[in-house]
Amino acid sequence: MLNIETLRQVPLFANLPIERLQWLLEQGVEVWREPGEIHRHEGEPAEHVFILLEGQVRITQKVGNQEILLAMYEPKTLFGELPVLMGQTHFWATGRAVTRSHILELPNQVFWELLSSCTCVMTEILRTMAERLQAVQTISQHREKLVALGTLAAGLAHELNNPASACRRAVGQLRQTRQVLQPLTVKLNQKEMTCDQKAFVAKLQQDAIATARTATRLDPLTQSDREDEVMQWLEAHNVGNSWKLAPTLVTAGLDIQWLENVKKNVGELLLSNVLTWTEITLQEWGLLDELEHSTTRISTLVDAVKDYSYMDRAPLQEIDVHEGIESTLTILNHKLKHSNVVLTREYDCEVPLISAYGRELNQVWTNLIDNAIDAVNGQGGQIWIRTNCESDFLLVEIADNGPGIPPEVQSHIFEPFFTTKGVGQGTGLGLHIVYQIVVGQHQGDIRLLSQPGDTRFQVRLPMNLS
Repeated sequence: MLNIETLRQVPLFANLPIERLQWLLEQGVEVWREPGEIHRHEGEPAEHVFILLEGQVRITQKVGNQEILLAMYEPKTLFGELPVLMGQTHFWATGRAVTRSHILELPNQVFWELLSSCTCVMTEILRTMAERLQAVQTISQHREKLVALGTLAAGLAHELNNPASACRRAVGQLRQTRQVLQPLTVKLNQKEMTCDQKAFVAKLQQDAIATARTATRLDPLTQSDREDEVMQWLEAHNVGNSWKLAPTLVTAGLDIQWLENVKKNVGELLLSNVLTWTEITLQEWGLLDELEHSTTRISTLVDAVKDYSYMDRAPLQEIDVHEGIESTLTILNHKLKHSNVVLTREYDCEVPLISAYGRELNQVWTNLIDNAIDAVNGQGGQIWIRTNCESDFLLVEIADNGPGIPPEVQSHIFEPFFTTKGVGQGTGLGLHIVYQIVVGQHQGDIRLLSQPGDTRFQVRLPMNLS
């Protein structure tokens, strides 16, 4: 049974008079929680603060499919006060009993009256609040960085998968073509050919590749008709594997006239081997071209990551904001494509370089664009990115046609731990960090304008931070 002496053992209440302790007993509600039992869920209304009298309580926040530990509370401790003190209406973390726990629940109005009437309690709570808020923000900011890193990793994994798979496939096919091409080349060299025939065959490979490089892609119907014509010609001249040779030769832009010229120069006896050798050579060239394209794509992605992270560059420097936005879009490209978002760039090409922290600004663009994608996801939505000059400031506006942010929460959007997303879908620090980077670090300004179908985040940065 809870009594005055038990309450007095709580350091926060040690100096309270008996009348005030009796009042707390009358106003509070005792509860017991068994090990593993949830005391309050993340997202529930923050209508009480709590005194842990016995036991241990674990405070966690859900981000994605993971729960991150924010704090562990021991007996004789106040907890749950941060959302109330920060004016938030819902808990942004979950409290769960680790051991059997005895808890006193105090309604918010009782808590506020206690603060206003007892200076010693108010001083201690504000001191504790500052410490706890700093600790929780440090943990959550670290988690926010991991979330951002996860976004980066997911984007890269998706974007790198296609060219990497293409490289792997091309290398496997190259091994197969080499196994056929080498013995066929030896076989051709062993044939009795005139000097003119040898010269023709040697030049044939280069000419075929040159034609293939400039060949026009045919529509499917025309491609099929041409393949049928070439296949009939090959079968009429006893060339083996005509079904295999025809698609490659047609794709390379080689026609009946070219085939007739080859037959004229090498004769019927060498025709099949020469055409097979040429077809395999074209295959090999195509695979090498695919390898070059894929490795170039991989190299481009690596460069985008280096640009995004400003690797090997000074923290504060003259930067091109458009380059930062584009490297961010490269990282988020998989999410844009998956969400079927129509992206419109409205860049002012006259925007000058600005003095800024490039890596941190890219974190701003990532948060704002990622949020815009989430806002329009599954709706066939649109996102606009606009840049412009306004006197001594550079304006970057990121807009979407999503459902908008309700007017009653717009004033809280940049507050720490405030989120409009569902439980587990965010730390509530993304926009707070954006605000710190834009306003605190860059001495700029960020504004939200939102109504259904038109949400805009306007970032204004000074042209010369230094």
